Amino acid sequence: MAFTLWSLFEATLLCLNAVCVLHEERFLSKIGWGANQIQGFGEQPTAKSQILNLIRSIRTVMRIPLIFLNIVTIIVKLILG
Repeated sequence: MAFTLWSLFEATLLCLNAVCVLHEERFLSKIGWGANQIQGFGEQPTAKSQILNLIRSIRTVMRIPLIFLNIVTIIVKLILG
């Protein structure tokens, strides 16, 4: 199996799907990464809060494009094998 652009696309798609599936109340709050992490105004954001913001923004922005990309990937896999 060669490292192709398609395999890179699939790996990226799988990682984005994994981030979007993470549930904040059921999974992230159990490990201490819940939505109740409050940061004061003017404070430097920590790495943890930046990761949480990244997860939330990926979930918000990539919801509709991920549905489309998953459908395209499934169709291509069905046609080309």
